[in-house]
Amino acid sequence: MDIIVSEVSKSFGSNPVLDRFSAVFPENELTIIMGPSGCGKTTLLNILMGFVSPDSGSVSGVPEHKSAVFQEDRLCESFNAVSNVRLVCDRKVDKNTIITHLERIGLKGSLSKPVSDLSGGMRRRVAIVRAILAESDVLFLDEPFKGLDDETKKTVMQYLKDNIGKRTVIMVTHDMDEVKALDGRLITMPGKTDPL
Repeated sequence: MDIIVSEVSKSFGSNPVLDRFSAVFPENELTIIMGPSGCGKTTLLNILMGFVSPDSGSVSGVPEHKSAVFQEDRLCESFNAVSNVRLVCDRKVDKNTIITHLERIGLKGSLSKPVSDLSGGMRRRVAIVRAILAESDVLFLDEPFKGLDDETKKTVMQYLKDNIGKRTVIMVTHDMDEVKALDGRLITMPGKTDPL
């Protein structure tokens, strides 16, 4: 089922963030959202994930099983990378599978350290593997490659493409190179228009 956003508006106090925004996110496809800062991209993801309610309009078709990479990594600091991923996995995902995924994106040698000891880019990759291995029908990615150097980013983008499977994926980015590399449908959100 496609995810359909119809005429959604949202304000925080006197600050309107979304104004009658509509879009269709096709089932089992990758859709990438771009737009200027403050245009409501993260707010839209939070509405789709059910964390925030719209003031008006409707959202339909969002699957129950969701996984996400947030702007913040949201890891359990004292746990190592494998344990952080294990927290969200189905029992049938074994430890070796988790290790294989983490090593695939360059974390070999860092798997036993608590994630609080890892660099920002390493933590980001743990968050991405966690979202991929969680059992979900839709994957939300809010600037997932933030803080990764160019070479690492290429590796991680390829990993993502290889492991999305049959999921619906909705990703926010500011980087047109990422749109081209991942070959997704692009939705550009309008910036705020200043009142006359």
